[in-house]
Amino acid sequence: MNIFELLAGEDNHKALVTPEGSALTYKQLRENIVELVSQLNSFGLQRGERIAIAMSNGVPMVLTFLAAALCGTAAPLNPKYKQEEFAFYYEDTQAKALITLPDVPEAAIAAATPDMIHIHAKVTENGTLSFELVKTASGEGESLGNQEFPDSDDVAMILHTSGTTSRPKRVPIRHRNLIASANNIVDAYSLSAVDKTLCFMPLFHIHGLVGCMLATLASGGTLVIPDGFNALSFWKLVETYKPTWYSAAPTMHQTILARASRNEAIIKANRFRFIRSSSAPLPPVIIEQMEATLNAPVLESYSMTEAAHLMATNPLPPKVRKPGMVGYGFGVEVGIMDEDGNLLSQGSLGEVVVKGPNVIDGYENNPQANATTFVNGWFRTGDQGTLDADGYLRLTGRIKELINRGGEKISPLEVDDILLRHPAVAEALAFAVPHKSLGEDIHAAVVLKGETSEKELLAYCATILADFKLPNQIHILDELPRGATGKLQRLNMAKLLKIETEHR
Repeated sequence: MNIFELLAGEDNHKALVTPEGSALTYKQLRENIVELVSQLNSFGLQRGERIAIAMSNGVPMVLTFLAAALCGTAAPLNPKYKQEEFAFYYEDTQAKALITLPDVPEAAIAAATPDMIHIHAKVTENGTLSFELVKTASGEGESLGNQEFPDSDDVAMILHTSGTTSRPKRVPIRHRNLIASANNIVDAYSLSAVDKTLCFMPLFHIHGLVGCMLATLASGGTLVIPDGFNALSFWKLVETYKPTWYSAAPTMHQTILARASRNEAIIKANRFRFIRSSSAPLPPVIIEQMEATLNAPVLESYSMTEAAHLMATNPLPPKVRKPGMVGYGFGVEVGIMDEDGNLLSQGSLGEVVVKGPNVIDGYENNPQANATTFVNGWFRTGDQGTLDADGYLRLTGRIKELINRGGEKISPLEVDDILLRHPAVAEALAFAVPHKSLGEDIHAAVVLKGETSEKELLAYCATILADFKLPNQIHILDELPRGATGKLQRLNMAKLLKIETEHR
């Protein structure tokens, strides 16, 4: 099997829709992908070869990704990377080709090596896609004609870990991993052909690629795909296309929530079947506010690139949603492990581990990471948490992000949630700073939506948090620094704010 077999929607049902008005049916989608794979073969590309893609969201990106994954191995990259970053990823993946739109990111081209093929993706009059060979490789390869589609063991795409604390690791995701994950998501949320997904998560990231795109196409539903996330146009898209659900990172949910009061009529007329959150913890206070304002269940989930996205999620009503928890495994076993690799009993605190057909076999060419991360068939996530009597998982934070203040381990998520409950706080991020005698101390950064001061916020925290969990300092910022996929930079905050080792 390969991911082409996921695209089994009804011939005349709309598969892809853009705000510009173009739409492709499942029949057009399947036929166009077969044509595109044939074109890539004619350019000399074949199974196993890495095909870099530097494109923003849209129908061309969806078609290009699917074609690249079915010809060779897709290597989707953030089109906003700088030249040095493109150069690193080309070399690290051993990319044989680069596919871009004609209005190409200059940095992507400048970083390409002489032995890389360059291909333009061009939209045709009927909204389908065609590939055009712009530059052949030095030592030009032969046209291969039509090749066989890959099998379940072939690597469909290569992504990288975020690399916040070390060199990014290559994550080879096989067709069988993607199929398992997409089907798990379909089952978890009862997705069907009547569902419409509003997809604005970036399609160079596992959340957008699998959590939104592949899961929707596997269900026979319709993917509404703007060219990215824009809070100003979100509610207009909801009014026009009437999506039944969307999935986003917490920062996007908060932006959507901030504009909800101006769009009450649209919200009332277009109720979501559910709203999904992934990619980072969603503070319980935000879940409460979203459900009250948007009148739809908010399902927090837990996902990672190494698991081809979904690991656990809160279920749909009438089953129980537990705020502050990320639900239970769907098609995935979830356990808690100690440092020595022993599984712990229910209620114990330890490292979250998972296993299932969606989880990768191991990192590429990284035996050291594989030896420590894949233990007795389990993948060690690097997150700390507990399982309750019903099998629901509570995350207490990334193990590397836990703050060790003089031997007391503090979850920054708990401090985040308290600060976010203050009426003047829009965003909050607690983080560790180096300390001469304690090892680490706690600071927090906030973005405000009302009038307050650091002194007032510290006093407010003191009424709720135990003394050892109180931030020593609160930084009021215009915005919180984020990575390419919208993730907050908790581990790098002390460095970004140029905070030196504290002595007090």
